[in-house]
Order: sequence, then C-alpha cells, then structure tokens
Amino acid sequence: MTNAETAPFQFFSLQVDRTRRLGPSLVRVTFTGGASQAEGPGGEGLKNFASGGRDQSLSLFLPHPGQDAPVLPPLDDPDMYAILGAWRAMPDDERAVMRSYTVREQRTEPTPEVDIDFAIHEDGGPACRWAHSAKPGDRVVVLGPAVVQNTGVRFQFPEDADSVLIWADETALPAASAILEWLPAETRARVFLEVPYSGDRMELATQADATVTWLVREEGAPTALDAVRAAELPGESPYVWIAGESGAVKALRRHFVGERGLDRRRVTFVGYWRKGLSEDALREVPDETQDEA
Repeated sequence: MTNAETAPFQFFSLQVDRTRRLGPSLVRVTFTGGASQAEGPGGEGLKNFASGGRDQSLSLFLPHPGQDAPVLPPLDDPDMYAILGAWRAMPDDERAVMRSYTVREQRTEPTPEVDIDFAIHEDGGPACRWAHSAKPGDRVVVLGPAVVQNTGVRFQFPEDADSVLIWADETALPAASAILEWLPAETRARVFLEVPYSGDRMELATQADATVTWLVREEGAPTALDAVRAAELPGESPYVWIAGESGAVKALRRHFVGERGLDRRRVTFVGYWRKGLSEDALREVPDETQDEA
C-alpha cells in the first residue's frame, strides 16, 4: 500500500471552470476542484496538488461521449496502482479515456486552479474532441503530482550547464512555455518552436536571455533538423530539451549526440506523439526515441 499523505502522485477530481482559445492550434482549459464519484486521497479538489513546474506531466482521465464523468474504480484505495489495475480491467468502451498532458500553470490564490493547454487539429483523437467542446462544469479526473519533486518533471537543468537549447512542436509548446518561465534570469537559451499556423505565435514570458525562432509550417519553415543543424549552440556547456513528434525527436537526438558530440545524459528527449498512431497505440510499440545514437 502507498501512504496517501506521502505518495508522489494522487488522483484529483476536477471540473472545468473556463476555456480560452490561444490560437488556431491551442485551447486552454482551466480546472478547479470538483466532486468525485468516490472521494479518495485527492477528493478535496486541488488541496494537495503540487506541480513541480517546467514540463510537469499528469495523466488526464476523460469521459466518453454521453458520459457525465470519467468512469473509474472508486478512488478511495490509497494504492494508486490498484486503482489503475482495476481501471485497465474495465471494458475499453466504458472506462475513462486516459491521455498524458502537461501542467501549463498552477495557481493557489485566490482560488486553486490548474491550466492545461490542448493541441487542437482536424483529425484529433478523443482528448482533442473533448477540449473542443469543453464547458464549465465538465468533470475529469487527473493522476497528478502531490509533491513538487517528482518523476513527472523531465526537464532537469544540470548545475554545470551554462545554457539550454529547446525544440518543441505544438504539442510540447505548453511545456516549453512553462520551462521558459521557470528558467533563471539571464540564462542563455536558444529556442525553436514548430507550429502549424502563423496565428499560433504567442508572447512568451521569460527572464532568460532567450532567442526564439518560430518554425511555422504554413510559411514553409525548414524542418526541425535543418533549422537546428544550422544553429550554433548557445554556450560551451549546453543542456538540450526536445519534445514533440517522436520521429522529429529521434532525429534531433541523433544530431545532438552523434553529430554534435553532446553527452547523451545532457539531452532530455520526449516523444509526445507519433504520426499515424493514437496514444493508446503508441503505448503498444517500442519507443524509438530510446534507441542509442
């Protein structure tokens, strides 16, 4: 059993407070605490939620069309693995849809709130469709962080790093934006953000000494690899964070480790999605971003 008071991740029952379109490809959904089907360790809404910032990830459980709330086992078992096991045993067309997302921002005052930004596209899956029609009062459940230092934060800036290079596509734009806000003042940063449309450009808050290049597909921008290959690294001892479509992430990692000679331990890479595969299908195939360069 896991002690609910010290578990790094807990279930939280939330509801939509409001939504806002950020551009053609992103919708921001703001959540507050909500009543659960069975009050568990996270039954008091966001009371124990503790995001580590940066690219903090969580698991989002959504209802199927026609359901009022995501269908999950009772959340009163302190062992989250037991709950997950019971959820997996449910029929696919009944159990809640689970997808991985980034905590864009957490606020504790005046009302506890959490923002999640959803990438929206025409042939999107169930989470994309849900975000399109989300309205105040809609209920979800998240398996999220209850301690600030947790394994859901992949961006770990080394103490001896003097700079950072970031590449993200639209699915990783929320994480990249949160990382930029977190970076200490005057940190040198070279940032490449790949998005589908010109309207997806946005103002990014940061105290870092950041040079941001928007790679807009509808404007004929170069590929991620071509753009990064032509750029100089921002410092003598850089840290690299790349996230987005798995094929692009794989190519970029090979470039940094194989062509640039960076220590692989200084390159954090996360495949958020893969062309032609749903997240469910992606979980069933080997993660090619993990191969050795």
